[in-house]
Amino acid sequence: MVPDSGSGTGDHPSASGEAAAEGAALLDELRAAVGRYVVLPSEEALAAVTLWVAASHIQPALQHAPRLAVVGPTKGCGKSRVLDVLHETVHQPMMTVNTSPAVVFRVIGKNPPTLLVDEADTIFGPKAGDKEDLRGLLNAGHQRNRPAWRISGPEHKPTAFPTFAMAALAGIGDLPDTIMDRAVVLRMQKRKPGERITPFRSRYSVPELNAMRDRLAAWLTPLRGAAAALVPQMPVEDRAADTWEPLIIVADLAGGHWPTQARAACLAMTGNEVVQDAQTTLKTRLLRDIRRVFEQEGNKQALRSQDLLAALIQDAEAPWSEYGTKGLNAYHLANMLRDFGISPANHRFENGRQAKAYTRNQFLDAWARYCPDPAQAAPAAGHQAPPARPFQGRAPAPPTGSLPVGPPGGTTGPKRTH
Repeated sequence: MVPDSGSGTGDHPSASGEAAAEGAALLDELRAAVGRYVVLPSEEALAAVTLWVAASHIQPALQHAPRLAVVGPTKGCGKSRVLDVLHETVHQPMMTVNTSPAVVFRVIGKNPPTLLVDEADTIFGPKAGDKEDLRGLLNAGHQRNRPAWRISGPEHKPTAFPTFAMAALAGIGDLPDTIMDRAVVLRMQKRKPGERITPFRSRYSVPELNAMRDRLAAWLTPLRGAAAALVPQMPVEDRAADTWEPLIIVADLAGGHWPTQARAACLAMTGNEVVQDAQTTLKTRLLRDIRRVFEQEGNKQALRSQDLLAALIQDAEAPWSEYGTKGLNAYHLANMLRDFGISPANHRFENGRQAKAYTRNQFLDAWARYCPDPAQAAPAAGHQAPPARPFQGRAPAPPTGSLPVGPPGGTTGPKRTH
């Protein structure tokens, strides 16, 4: 059971050795349990899900609420089963397959639930209708102190509704870029014939997972103050660091092999998404293909627009011959490159003839920013970030008010609606 003293605001400068050892063993157990019920795409993904579940139990101490995007190319990839396991292990789950922003606004408070959204593709797909407010809520809720303002009550007063809450979203195909950019991404695949899992049966699976959830809460709730004071060394930067920091904090509280394993998972999974973006983003693909053309031409100072277009269209594996109605043309090319500050200009070549052309120097900055050479972008082998250090100086102020130690009505969480 969750101890009565676990308000999350106690004076715990760091996890004790005994508590850390208990935490590492508990995370190992949770990892094994998750792996019994679902086949995840990698060992790093399994570690990430384990840490994400544990991080939900210290939500009130966090400054960012990472999303968990559970996506797959078709049905039957195990996405809903992941949510079933999460429902029985996260802090105060709220499962839904169809909801409205008004409902979510009113259930998020100082001790927010963990939102579990199945069939998220119906919310963000072409038939989503008036769900744009829900997308905005999910974007804003990634960071603390980003309320949504609405006119509320009989007096029609402007009212600020909190949005901060961790959320897992499962659906077919990628979610919107603004969601994926704030998420730990699980790219699920169908099980191969030889891959076996334990059937998920409520009669015996739910009690086992609920007991693990209660043990997680008993371990982590008293450590919320320590979690708020930690400033972990991150292997990534910017929004990726914001998203992964709660998971790294949990790993550092647990100790053992988890700090190293968490950072390795962070590097592997964020790196995979960089590759995924490079392969699927059309403008980034264009930059990569143009770099390839320049390399094939001996990195000339400039290429005529028509020669560059011809080389792009001749690549049978590229989308450029089918772009638009008649293939990529000079107007399309200039329009797609305009956002990068690249445009064609008159250039005089060695034979004295002048023509519209693109100079190689124009692309150097965009190549470095959007499609860097993998050899230069990859982290050094064996690099390990040092473990977290306590915050020097005044620690971040914890959320005001007393923090409940469990969901309303006990520790079993709300009943699932059918």
